Amino acid sequence: MPTGQERATIVRRAVRVAVAASAGFYPLLYGAGLPVMALYALFAPIAVGLLSPVPGSGRQRVSVMLRALPPALVLAILGTLLAVETWAAVGGMLAVGFVLAFAAVGGPRPAGVAPGLQLFYILACFPPYAPGTLGQRLAGLTLGVLALAACELLLPDPPAASYPERLARALGEAARGAAPGGVPPEKLREAGARLRLASVQPAERPAGAGRTDRALEQGGRAVRRLLDQLATLAETPPAGPDPASAALLDRVSELCTTCARFLRTGTGPPVAGALEEAMRDFQAERVRLASGPPGERPPVEVLRRQSQVLALAESARMAEITADIAVHGHPTEPAVPRRLFWYAELSTPRLWARRVTGNVTFRSVLFQNALRTALGLAAARAVAGSLDLSHGFWVLLAVLTLGRTTAGATWRAVRLAVAGNAAGALVAGALLIGLGPHTDAYAALLAPVMLVAFALGPLLGIAYAQGLFTLVVATAFAQIEPVTWRLSEARMIDVVTGSVIGLLCGLLAWPAGARREVHRAMAELLRGCAELVPVTAQAVLTPAGGSRAAPQTLPGVHRLRLAEAAYAQYRTEAPGEDTRTDWHAMLIAANHMLLGAHWLPRFGLRPEAGANAPAAAWARATAEQLVAETDLIAAELTGAPAPVRRWTAPDGPPPTPLSVDLEVWMTSLAHQLTRIESSLTPPPGPDAAPITPSRRRTAPPG
Repeated sequence: MPTGQERATIVRRAVRVAVAASAGFYPLLYGAGLPVMALYALFAPIAVGLLSPVPGSGRQRVSVMLRALPPALVLAILGTLLAVETWAAVGGMLAVGFVLAFAAVGGPRPAGVAPGLQLFYILACFPPYAPGTLGQRLAGLTLGVLALAACELLLPDPPAASYPERLARALGEAARGAAPGGVPPEKLREAGARLRLASVQPAERPAGAGRTDRALEQGGRAVRRLLDQLATLAETPPAGPDPASAALLDRVSELCTTCARFLRTGTGPPVAGALEEAMRDFQAERVRLASGPPGERPPVEVLRRQSQVLALAESARMAEITADIAVHGHPTEPAVPRRLFWYAELSTPRLWARRVTGNVTFRSVLFQNALRTALGLAAARAVAGSLDLSHGFWVLLAVLTLGRTTAGATWRAVRLAVAGNAAGALVAGALLIGLGPHTDAYAALLAPVMLVAFALGPLLGIAYAQGLFTLVVATAFAQIEPVTWRLSEARMIDVVTGSVIGLLCGLLAWPAGARREVHRAMAELLRGCAELVPVTAQAVLTPAGGSRAAPQTLPGVHRLRLAEAAYAQYRTEAPGEDTRTDWHAMLIAANHMLLGAHWLPRFGLRPEAGANAPAAAWARATAEQLVAETDLIAAELTGAPAPVRRWTAPDGPPPTPLSVDLEVWMTSLAHQLTRIESSLTPPPGPDAAPITPSRRRTAPPG
């Protein structure tokens, strides 16, 4: 059930669309006597404001609508000219359908306005072929969009908190968590959860391909990780005096406060490089103390805590860099490491080109959805043109509005839509028979019927929405030309035809939606990131001054974006299913590997001689074990045969800073993988078979 705030938003939207549609339709039809222009002025607010609601505040939506107006006019021109032949209209529908559906790679706002742009082409590409009415069509479309934009400014929705503001609030919580006294761990984790894109309104999500949006999205992940690290640190009190950690935490707290103010005001940025210098001094002091006489070395518990503090300081440093890029639009200081901030020096066109080309693959759910939509709309246009269906526009409208990303969801939507249309057709037919040719009665009914339909439809569900929209169609068309009860019959036939086409497309093209893709994408993500573990371990084990191979993380970042997109769609398809599998933990584990591959080699200061033999043996063996465990999880996700693993746990690692840093990173990763595998395996029942040796997991020591 919608919340009170959601209901208020739906009602405001219904009022805006009904007023804008009426403001263009009535004067043009009854005052100017221009039925074609009136039809487009009526349809434009419904297409942009209702059938494809643009996310955001009033001013944000107005900005999107005005920028979308020129493409809308071009599509109306294209549809009008291609209506000359069915095959031309079908070819245009295939191209337009794919391009506009694929626009979802640009974020929620292009994805939101795309269906409305689709509808402008669809309405214009149907007979009659009348290029002489093109001027009226364009004028009506323009007036309708401008009327809706004016209504958006006069009756706006309350603005939501921007993502930079959310980041600033979370950084303020992190500053308090790092200061003495701290914040309860559960509050820190709650603050991090509020940065999840799923909890952010679509218009405020940093989903674009430009530097600012990429920096905000990366900054959100860095701050979430920082809050989680602070919560973990708060759950493990210090084992002894540790002034070095306390001093570094103070620097982190100060930096978070400064970054929060910087994001809000755009002034007073933190001193560039100050935290990194403090981190290097901190690590150098750790190495000095641990290399001293045995009786003066800090306890291993202190070293482990220091490693946790160093890791969270790196998260804070990343938040600092992303805030700099987000506020200025580019880095004012070199963003190091460059591989992690690969986008910082690239131009906006190149970043968009990477976003588009990265999704031009059958493995991308955005590409799959665009191809499915384009084929369905083209098939619907071919069927409507070949059978010469009356008002064939509704066939394509049914495909566009009832299609879902899974065949099961499409079938559920179609059943409700057909039932709603049947009820609406009966009521509309009775209305047309009862009122006959009295257009004044239809004129009096249209505005209140639109208001009721646009408000109650979204509140009560798809069946009511379809039935009430049938009434809107009947009362509108009855004023443009003489109609009979057969108008309801034609709409019913068209909706059923479009529903069948949509179902067939859903069955033939990726019927399971993102279910299979999320399994495959997560498996590839974990496998690709796991390859970084041995490379990172070797880079840290190499003595100072030696040749070290830098971990290549860009392939992992690309896989991460594909996996995140598949997971986001999967959660919308099956919100109540598969609640056991911890998909979010897989994304966190991948981020853990990517981030560790960067900060460990950078801050792994070590004695000149490098790691001793026991530490090196432990690190290499554990890295191999983590790769094997990741392979096992990936095999379970894809249904492949489980790999055979042979591994013997090494002795415990010696208490040196070098080995403790790796130990904390790898042990944390091992615990995450254990949680992931336990979420994939159903809990054993009383008759469950025992776990075989090839399936038994062994956590690394320590």
